[in-house]
Amino acid sequence: MTPPAPNAGLDRAIRPFDFIALIINITIGAGILGLPAKLYALVGTWSLLAYGVSAAIVTLIILCFAEVSSRFSGTGGPYLYARVAFGPLVGFEVGWLFWLSRIAAFASICNLFVSYAALFRPQLGSGWERAGLITVIVVVLGVINYLGVQRSARVNTVFTISKLVAIGAFALGGLFFVNPHAFTFPRFPAYTSFSQAVLLLIFTFSGFDVAAIPSGEVQRPQRTVPLSLLVSIGTVAVLFMAVQVVCIGTLPDLTHSERPLADAAGQFIGPAGAVFITVVALLTALGTLHALMLTGPRLLFAMAEQGQLPRWLARTHSRFRTPYVAIFVTAALQFLLAVTGTFLYALTLSTLIRLAYFALTSAALPVLRRRTDVPVAQFRVAGGAVVSGITVLLCGWLLSNSSGREARDVGIAAGIGLLIFLGMRSQPK
Repeated sequence: MTPPAPNAGLDRAIRPFDFIALIINITIGAGILGLPAKLYALVGTWSLLAYGVSAAIVTLIILCFAEVSSRFSGTGGPYLYARVAFGPLVGFEVGWLFWLSRIAAFASICNLFVSYAALFRPQLGSGWERAGLITVIVVVLGVINYLGVQRSARVNTVFTISKLVAIGAFALGGLFFVNPHAFTFPRFPAYTSFSQAVLLLIFTFSGFDVAAIPSGEVQRPQRTVPLSLLVSIGTVAVLFMAVQVVCIGTLPDLTHSERPLADAAGQFIGPAGAVFITVVALLTALGTLHALMLTGPRLLFAMAEQGQLPRWLARTHSRFRTPYVAIFVTAALQFLLAVTGTFLYALTLSTLIRLAYFALTSAALPVLRRRTDVPVAQFRVAGGAVVSGITVLLCGWLLSNSSGREARDVGIAAGIGLLIFLGMRSQPK
């Protein structure tokens, strides 16, 4: 299948620096705010090793993404790669599940934002005030996205710089208060616990896959996307490891902490530190929500543009050149799931879907190398076939450790996607 032409209705206004900021912004999201405690409860100090294993796996995935993405300049990310490499059905399923995972991720982070905001006003944690806060978040972010991708990209960059400075200050400052005696390594944890910790961390390190969606609005995407992926994962991995070290070394009861960064800051700075980190948490979550609002609708746009969803979803605004119908539909469903959903379930569901299309994108690397009807890769991985094979096996290992409930729900979602695909195929051309 020949790759589609670049998206003529969109504006290539995302600069390379803004694109790196987009990846970092999405990656430094809900995971870093809540997972340090959950990981410590699962595997204790061995969570540091789990971070290292996860970072290594994600680096292999990113190398595959970097080569595959360097062949394309259109919108869609993993949906585009799977459709070209494996055909319309596989591409549609990837795009459909990918979009649902973005809805789930938005809902989980929105709920985390509300829980942190409730520290300042407890009434925000439930009832009509909770629904009102979620409404304001969705509407404001949707309007910013509607008014133009350039403005939206600049807002994203401001969020990214702010959260990098704030969380970096927490990690760097906290290292001076770390208690070395807190780092004990008892017997290695059970296989199930350790693999579950690595599975959760895949969500924490994810974000690069989402950022690849709006490539049709990125300047020089075939070079910008691979470089940005590699720069971003290095930055994020160092920061995440430092945060985990500070949480373990400064918070005696880390296992039972609901807001580990705020509680840790309260230990080594005092009440003012806890308030500061709570504000940082709100900023971090809001920045990630903004990035998800930017990227999610572009996936619907890409699928509609290829005729796999109704064409009206591909309409772009005549003035702002944004996919305004896809923005409205995505925002409406994000609102509904945020109001009714829970944080941990949505997080796990999103991670399982991601692993599935991570494996497919990695498998696409050797497939596309053998093709003569696709553009030449601008970035090439040494030993690409071996890297691809190892990555697919690792994704399979992580998927095998998922719970039955989430696996069942992903299967149901995939079945609904198949019905939609068949329904669109039966439509008269």
